[in-house]
Amino acid sequence: MSPIKTCVLGVGLAGLTFHIPFVLALPELFTLYAVLERKPTSPGGKLQQRFGPQAAQGVKIYNTLEDVLADSEIELIIVGTPSETHYEFAERALEAGKHVLVDKPITATHQQAIEIGTLAQSKKLVLYPYQNRRWDSDFHALRSLLALPSSDPKSLGTLFEFESRFDRFRSSLKGTWKDLPLPANGLVYDLAAHTIDQALVLFGRPSKITAFVENLRGIGHEEVDDNFTITLHYPSLSKPNDTGVKPTSFTVILRGSPLSVHTPQLRYIARGTKGTYTKYGVDPQEDQLKVIKSPSEVVDPNNVEYGQEPESLFGILENFDGTSETEIVKSIWPSSAKGDYVNLFRDLAAAIREGKEPAVKWQESAEVIELIQLAHQSAKEERTLVVPAKA
Repeated sequence: MSPIKTCVLGVGLAGLTFHIPFVLALPELFTLYAVLERKPTSPGGKLQQRFGPQAAQGVKIYNTLEDVLADSEIELIIVGTPSETHYEFAERALEAGKHVLVDKPITATHQQAIEIGTLAQSKKLVLYPYQNRRWDSDFHALRSLLALPSSDPKSLGTLFEFESRFDRFRSSLKGTWKDLPLPANGLVYDLAAHTIDQALVLFGRPSKITAFVENLRGIGHEEVDDNFTITLHYPSLSKPNDTGVKPTSFTVILRGSPLSVHTPQLRYIARGTKGTYTKYGVDPQEDQLKVIKSPSEVVDPNNVEYGQEPESLFGILENFDGTSETEIVKSIWPSSAKGDYVNLFRDLAAAIREGKEPAVKWQESAEVIELIQLAHQSAKEERTLVVPAKA
């Protein structure tokens, strides 16, 4: 199979950190054919500034989307531009006959997501949502823990509450497009796009949603939220043959705060009838991708540090000791599997070249956007909303 000729739209954080390194690291699957950079200030543009002249050699720099779409050699377009442009750029790329990878949030509205999903199907093109946090090392660890049989001494038993957080301390604005009151901006679209997706993967569609969304710092535009608490309500996860306590409900709490003074930040708490899992710190890939010297580092088998969480950030388990409900045993639940965003790109290539069903389906990301919209509605109307059944 020939490598997929790829154009990355945007050479900011998304393009240079989350997309271009993987395209360059997998030359057997992709060719970085072009980038969209509207006003490059030097030969090779920001691509060469970041990764050197060899990485930029032969890569076309287009200044307009029209030029990108007119190039018949381009097979795949990666949309890594500001969030408000995702729907328009993805739609135009599909209309031009290109496969598309769209950064999160994929669109501003659920209806927009459905529309371009239908368009991709009609044209038999791959439309892939960039839900990279499914390949975080801590998420791998969490999934393996929740997969334990209830008979395992480390099992949490029946879950009754799960909390997932993306907190930080940032007292001022960044001075970027993310501060502007534009469609698909704000912390809910930015970070709850990850936590909602992970919750849907783990637990499926909730029955109700309650949300509090605000501009907590009181800076910038009041409509650009920087703080959220989203509660997803589920029926009980108890099974008929369970023994002992049978919780009557299950709740997922998703939080993001800009004023959390803590290091490392809390990431997960999972509470069950037999134990609790607490995890601090976040997958290291983003920080590593910002400083790597060569994209090859992400696939180098000798690079033992890439994607590997330090032991100091491994999760803590607290379980009953097996003899009573008063004695608790603490143990480490390691993040044994490395974070591996590269596998998202391998999966994308297989979807395009082999027709393989994508690991991340477009309708799943569309559901994320639906819940984001419901969260904003819940916060605005100050009430709990019923989540409608899937259409």
